[in-house]
Amino acid sequence: MALDILYQADATGADPVDVLAEWTGLGRDIDPFSEGLVRGVAAHMADIDAVLGAHAESWTVHRMASVDRTILRLACEELLHRTDVPPGAAINEAVEAAKELSTEESGRFVNGILGQIAREVSEGGERSGA
Repeated sequence: MALDILYQADATGADPVDVLAEWTGLGRDIDPFSEGLVRGVAAHMADIDAVLGAHAESWTVHRMASVDRTILRLACEELLHRTDVPPGAAINEAVEAAKELSTEESGRFVNGILGQIAREVSEGGERSGA
C-alpha cells in the first residue's frame, strides 16, 4: 500500500502526505505501518535521494524509472529510519517488487544500491528509531 501511495505521488508530482490524505478521504483503509512508511519517506525525501544518488553510479535519482525510484525510496526509509524492519527483509522485498513491477535488470540495480547502503549502515550503525 505504501508503495502504491508513493508511486502515485511520484508520478503526479504530489506530496506523499497529500496523496495519503486523499486516499484516506476516499475511504481507503490505510494500515498504520504503511502510513508510517509514507510519512517517513515524505519527511526524509531529501536525505533519501541524496543517499540514493551517492550510491547509484552513473545515475541520478530523477533519471531512474519512477517505479524503481519509488521502491528504492521506500527501502531506504526502512534501512535508514526503521529499526523494526530487518535490513535483509527490506532489501529482499524491494528486489522482489522491482522484479515484479519493473524488470529483471531493475532487481539487480535495486539490490546493488541497497546492498551498499545496508553495508554502510551496518558498519556505521546509523539507523534511527521508528
